[in-house]
Amino acid sequence: MTVRTMNAEATSVQRPGFGRLRGRGLFSAEKTRGALTALNLHFVGIGLLALLNIYLLIHMAYLWQSAHSQNADALAQQRVQLKTAEIASLPLQGLDGKLARSTDEADGFYNRRFPYAFSQVLAELGDLAKKQNAKMTRVQYGYSPIDLGGAATDSTSPSLIEVRIDASLTGEYRSLVQLINNLERDRTFFLISGVTLTGQQSGTVSLRLKLTTYLRPARGDEKPEPLPAATEGDDDAGKDTPAGGPAQ
Repeated sequence: MTVRTMNAEATSVQRPGFGRLRGRGLFSAEKTRGALTALNLHFVGIGLLALLNIYLLIHMAYLWQSAHSQNADALAQQRVQLKTAEIASLPLQGLDGKLARSTDEADGFYNRRFPYAFSQVLAELGDLAKKQNAKMTRVQYGYSPIDLGGAATDSTSPSLIEVRIDASLTGEYRSLVQLINNLERDRTFFLISGVTLTGQQSGTVSLRLKLTTYLRPARGDEKPEPLPAATEGDDDAGKDTPAGGPAQ
């Protein structure tokens, strides 16, 4: 009897414990339902939206800073390219005026230093030789018409005519050296293409001198003269050519 009474008392003690736990669970569920009201859910949504907005603002700030840095680099590159283009364009500034001046200078050079008649060439060559007491014993010459581009042409009115002169000179060594120097500095354009020593005897030196000059077209009141027959390549031609004019 005693054991049963104790078991009954134990049973009676345990039952109230289960009831209290069950009551607590019901209270927690009711509390949870109370927390999940529309107003609380509204507040939660506002908080999530605020967090999302903060994230988007941070992301936009990062993107703006990155774009600003890239724009600065691109602007710096454009400035460098603009400066490079300005430097490259400096030689082209005033190009029209430079071309006009170059044309005038070329025309002046042609008029001053290029004769229009072959007799002028031989007369100038003869005068220079006479001043240095040098004697021309042989003169040969040939022609080639040339256009302004420098290429040979068969035109009847070429821009220039190249004149090649092969002359033999005799005189003292000092006089012939001075003659060559005067030819290079003469107002008539002479281009010395070859000097060959052909003989020397008792202070007298013989030279073979090759020259090149150019004839321009006659202008204004200038009267053109026909070119004499070319003697270039004929070793016997021109032996009696006088120092002051072409061979007859």
